[in-house]
Amino acid sequence: MARYLLLICLLLTACSNLPPAIKEPPLYDVTYSQAIQNINNYKHAPVRWGGTIIEVENEQNFSLVQVLYYPLGSSGRPQLDKANEGRFIFKSAKFLDPVVYAKDKEITVAGTLEGELERTIGKKILRLPLVSARVIYLWPEYYRNYYGGYGGFGYGYGYYPYFGYYGYPYYWGGYYRPYGWWW
Repeated sequence: MARYLLLICLLLTACSNLPPAIKEPPLYDVTYSQAIQNINNYKHAPVRWGGTIIEVENEQNFSLVQVLYYPLGSSGRPQLDKANEGRFIFKSAKFLDPVVYAKDKEITVAGTLEGELERTIGKKILRLPLVSARVIYLWPEYYRNYYGGYGGFGYGYGYYPYFGYYGYPYYWGGYYRPYGWWW
C-alpha cells in the first residue's frame, strides 16, 4: 500500500512542475491593454504575459524576443483561441537559441515592465512594451486531434468517447488506420 501511495505522490508532483511565477499572477496584475495606454504609469511593475514567439534577436550580452500577446489562462498558458492584443518584447540576460525559441512557440514570461522599444513592422513604426524577464517558460507542444480537441489518448479520454481509440495516428488493435478506427 505504501508503494502505491508513493507512486501517486510522485505522479501528482510531476504534474505541478510550473515555476510559481508562471503559475500564479503577480499580486497587482498589469494587463497588456493598461500598459500600452500609459507605459510610464506602470514602469517597474511586475507582469506575467505570454503569447507566441515572433522572432528572437541575440545581441552581445542579451537576447530580445518579440511575442504576439495572448491573454493567459488560469495556469499561465496563452489562450490562443482568444484574440491577440498586440506585441511586446522581453529581454533576457541569457542567450536564447532561435532554434529552441522558434517562431510560433507558446511562451509565458514573468518579469518587470521596463519601458518601450520602437520596432518597424512593414512600413509602420510601433512602440512595443519591454519586459525584463525574470522567469521564462516555453510551453510543450500539444497536438490537435482529428476532432479539433487536444489529447485523444486512451479509452474515451478526449472529446469523443470511442472505446478502443488510442489517439493520433489512429491506432486500433495493432494496426494504424488512415481515418480512425471505424473505417
